Amino acid sequence: MFIDRAKIYIKAGDGGDGCTSFYTEKYVPNGGPDGGDGGDGGSVIFKVNPNAASLSEFRFGKHYRAENGSNGSGKNRHGKNGGDLILYVPRGTVVRDEQSNCIIADMFYPDDSVVVLKGGIGGKGNARFKSSRRQAPGFSQKGEPTKERSIVLELKTIADVGLAGLPNAGKSTLLSVLTGANPKIANYPFTTLTPNLGVCYVDESSFTVADIPGLIEGAADGAGLGHRFLRHIDRTRIIVHVVDISTDGDAVKDYETVNSELFKYNEELMNVPHIIALNKIDCAEKEKIADFRKRVNGEIYEISGVTHSGLEALSRAIAKRLSTLPPPSPIEFEPFVYEEADPNSYAISRADDGAFVLSGAMIEKLARTVVLDDRDSFMYFQRRLDVSGVTKALKKAGIKTGDLVRILDTEFTYDE
Repeated sequence: MFIDRAKIYIKAGDGGDGCTSFYTEKYVPNGGPDGGDGGDGGSVIFKVNPNAASLSEFRFGKHYRAENGSNGSGKNRHGKNGGDLILYVPRGTVVRDEQSNCIIADMFYPDDSVVVLKGGIGGKGNARFKSSRRQAPGFSQKGEPTKERSIVLELKTIADVGLAGLPNAGKSTLLSVLTGANPKIANYPFTTLTPNLGVCYVDESSFTVADIPGLIEGAADGAGLGHRFLRHIDRTRIIVHVVDISTDGDAVKDYETVNSELFKYNEELMNVPHIIALNKIDCAEKEKIADFRKRVNGEIYEISGVTHSGLEALSRAIAKRLSTLPPPSPIEFEPFVYEEADPNSYAISRADDGAFVLSGAMIEKLARTVVLDDRDSFMYFQRRLDVSGVTKALKKAGIKTGDLVRILDTEFTYDE
């Protein structure tokens, strides 16, 4: 099944906890702290799989998590770093943050690799907290936790030429005779349910062609199938309008309908070169062809996907025009990066019960470090609050001896 849009949840690995340990050996008193650091968590990385053409791999899998870092252990042994999670996507996939809809990455080039989420940092073991004044720290640091993020993957086909037109205009047939591709072909609406790709060779050059599923009036607003696949025409360097000139209806109106939907979807498509292919001339009236040429200005070629008439002239015209155009390029955007909280930030608020609540990145990091029922750890905690200015800010906020202070799930009584 062709899938060109998927919503998934990703999470980098948490950092492993540092270890609280003391070296013990017969006849070696006071061996000292030897707790090792925890390992770093694995990152979430997106890479291009040049052989993939759909996001079907993400149809059933919704949650993807990198490996957590292992905890440190005694004898200064560092915990194992968590393995990175590599997610392979087709070339042309745009990665967006679901909440902001901002673009994180455009996987445009065959060798693209982007780190979307970084793994958590491992906690420090108690050996790291040893100092001349603190010879036997009885505490270590917990690993840095990470947050799960919701992202959207959108596949935008990368092709030189996009075939646009109403259903049954003959796009799939034209693709098959130009490139040798084998799309499903039949005489009923919406035969093409997925964008099809092929390569056309002209002398020493070649170009890729994408058959965009049939557009109808209102497609840009969600009517029919076209609204699902309009994004696949975004990257094309030339748009070839395939118009069924043999129909009993007004071929000019059909052409204008497709144009209207394209420009309504993306006004920048007006700047893309357009070529008109009047298809099915083998069963069309000459007066109708002449009327179309009279009413429509543009580069027009008369072709037949069945008899192959005019196809060489059309393919050479496309190749000539492409040779004058700049190569395709990725989307221009300011990459969205999940912000890392300021490690020195903190906030003080009051709870309904009157407690002073400390929050912020610095407070959370400090809370992972201390063990409040350990004397050395608590003294270290108090000194950190003093040095960082938190104690001064608490006094300014009106705290008094005996008031309750709350940090995450921990509470203690303030005492000067």
